[in-house]
Amino acid sequence: MLNNYSTEDKILLAVDCIIFGFDKEDLKILLIKRDFEPEKGKWSLMGGFLRKQENLDQAADRILVTLTGIHNVYMEQLHSYSKIDRDPAERTISVAYYALINIEDHNEELIEQYSAKWFKVSESPKLIFDHDIMVKNAINRLRYKTSKEPIGFELLPPKFTMRQLQKLYESILDEKIDKRNFINKINAMDILIKLDEKDMNSSRKGSFLHMFDEQKYKRKKAEGFSFKL
Repeated sequence: MLNNYSTEDKILLAVDCIIFGFDKEDLKILLIKRDFEPEKGKWSLMGGFLRKQENLDQAADRILVTLTGIHNVYMEQLHSYSKIDRDPAERTISVAYYALINIEDHNEELIEQYSAKWFKVSESPKLIFDHDIMVKNAINRLRYKTSKEPIGFELLPPKFTMRQLQKLYESILDEKIDKRNFINKINAMDILIKLDEKDMNSSRKGSFLHMFDEQKYKRKKAEGFSFKL
């Protein structure tokens, strides 16, 4: 039985935030340039250390606000990383979180002020430490979620075209999807409201805009389903 904490090893606990966004065409990830050693000047996830007076969720919120100015974002815990030499400066365990946000909801000037930058996931630079592994795991989790629950409410603007929704799925899955099959699958989910409005930027005839039926979306997300394209 432990009765003397002072004899135990002290280990740092870090929190790293993986923020995905969508700009109607591509799935993107928000990164920052590290401003201290080791690996100063290299691209990194948003990260920091857990403080004594906060839990992991609070630490993730604080780190995101401090490094990007983004707040009130729902983040989901992904995984813990405890490889002994993952951080060359100190023995550090990291707990990773990931979030999905609509890029249009966040002020670009504010992002620039905090030296953060959006990259296409397919073109993101090499990251420090084991952050590339974290991102890969987050993408795999996101791909798995597309087969079990609806995706898009957090990433798309309130009104969107069916093409934009399909582009989102293609960006997440990193593959082309048959248009007719996709539309049939989405319509079968019964979570969209087709509007009388059109987006006239997509073609001469325009494309009808859609909205998510929030109640049906949340119910379908809670119930789960099998969505195979």
